[in-house]
Amino acid sequence: MIETNRPAAAPVDDEPDLLRDQFRQLLRYRRLIGAGIGIGLLGGVYLGISTADTYVATADVVLRAPTDDPFNPSLAPDKAINIGSERQVALSSSIANEAAKKLGVDASGFAALRSGLQVTNPPQTMVLRFTYTADSAKEAAKRANTMTEAYLTKRQEALDATRDKMVKGYKEQRDPIAKQLDELSKEIARMPAGAGRDAASSSKTDLQSEVGGYNTKITKLEALDMTPGRVTSAATAPTATDGPGIVMSLALGAAVGLALGLLAAWVRLVFDPAPRSEGDVARALRAPVLGYLPRDRMGGGPLLAAGEADPRLAEEYRSVAFRLAYDSRFADRRRLLVVAPRGSSETAAAVAVNLAASFAETGKDVLLIEADLRTPVLASQLPTDAGGRPRWSQTPGSPNQGGRHSDTEWPDGRQLVVDAGESGSFDLIPGERARNVPRSLTSARATRLISEADSPNSTVVVLAPPVLSYADALALVDRVDGVLVVCDPRAVHRTDLSRIRELISGAGGTVLGAVLHAPLPGEKRGRNKDKAGPAPTGPAGGPGTPAKPGRTAAQPQPIPYEVAEPEQHIPGDGTDTVALRTVRMGRR
Repeated sequence: MIETNRPAAAPVDDEPDLLRDQFRQLLRYRRLIGAGIGIGLLGGVYLGISTADTYVATADVVLRAPTDDPFNPSLAPDKAINIGSERQVALSSSIANEAAKKLGVDASGFAALRSGLQVTNPPQTMVLRFTYTADSAKEAAKRANTMTEAYLTKRQEALDATRDKMVKGYKEQRDPIAKQLDELSKEIARMPAGAGRDAASSSKTDLQSEVGGYNTKITKLEALDMTPGRVTSAATAPTATDGPGIVMSLALGAAVGLALGLLAAWVRLVFDPAPRSEGDVARALRAPVLGYLPRDRMGGGPLLAAGEADPRLAEEYRSVAFRLAYDSRFADRRRLLVVAPRGSSETAAAVAVNLAASFAETGKDVLLIEADLRTPVLASQLPTDAGGRPRWSQTPGSPNQGGRHSDTEWPDGRQLVVDAGESGSFDLIPGERARNVPRSLTSARATRLISEADSPNSTVVVLAPPVLSYADALALVDRVDGVLVVCDPRAVHRTDLSRIRELISGAGGTVLGAVLHAPLPGEKRGRNKDKAGPAPTGPAGGPGTPAKPGRTAAQPQPIPYEVAEPEQHIPGDGTDTVALRTVRMGRR
């Protein structure tokens, strides 16, 4: 035998496979990705329209420091000029005011004039780049050149003012000394030769040297080249707009939107509690995924897939049955419990019925037990006929068909034969609403019924309500052992699957695997279909149930059961456990 029920081991890290798996998981959130692309395209349209009539003109100015020898290699302009400060000066309001006077811009247009200018400094250069943006190509070039001229003019004025101030200061220091030198020269001319005249001559020499030093400084300042800089590239009218164009804008917007959508999808994926892949389901249940039902499963249609126009569904059920048949734990006892996590049990019922048909197709004696005693509907949805066994569950003297039960509980010995077409036939023990569901499921008669699988070449498939909604399935786990979980991976949380595994393991059972399916038509993700509704009526639901069209007259009619009157109700007798929820006819 091949052991298929093994704990899901961590796969070997394969980078391409992991990337493909993550990409497929991101594609689950197509709406987020589409919203991101839509936002990006809107941004691209806005960018293309807003820059369609925008023109940019550029002028370059290289700065130079005042110098008396421009060819001196020891002169470092970057030490004499703070390029960052000069850039701030070029953007100042004083430069804008000077340009506004030359352009004839009034006070109302001053803010717009200043906002269109941008000054940058290319790295490792003494160049200021004046970039002006305007709605007209000629206007952009004109304003860029005017701004450049205004900056150079203001810089020239600042340098000249600094030099004049320094020259004036040196002259103010020199003039008193020169006056003192003149007076001393006159006094020396009147003095007779001697020691006094020699001392005065020495003082005169000192004063002459000091005056000469000031004259040298003044002459050096007046000889400086005060050129503030030169325009190396004048602005010219641009021939095309500055924007990337509508086509390029849309392409850029789509690329940015795609990145934004993928980021949003990744964040949603990280915080999504639902299983992201079949591997997540296998790791949560510690059991393999035995199959994934095709997406075109029609809700409310026939439960039996055999004979359908699309054979994919029937083949998928055969594949699941084949994998179960080669599982040693199922092959030892051949007892299978089929449950859903929570919510609707419609797909779980279809899986149980079709697995029974698949086992019957292999020549086994299959008994399908509907252990859902709260909303039993299989007898009304399957082509059935009266069967002949088992008779052990009937109490002596109890009627076979149509009689009225007194205290007889499920199972009552009633058995139907389901015609599965080409697959053959299998037996069905239909469910019947009971006063005390837990007592009926754990009764000796139910245990003996499940033990039918001990017979040679026999298989028992049991259908139970959702395991997280009721404890009915857990009451059967120790009698069945092998459990098959049927779920929609997008409607169940990983924590729910882990809890199912813990509950089944704690009850002494084993999860053989999982069968996944897509949401049924009309069923929203994350919402249960079993909301409050009218109570179902069917063959096991009570008297007055209409017969299903196509059923033979020989088919057993519904067996009525007694319901306690309000005044006869005894708290704790189990009647308050019946029909905790209701579903529509034909939907579980």
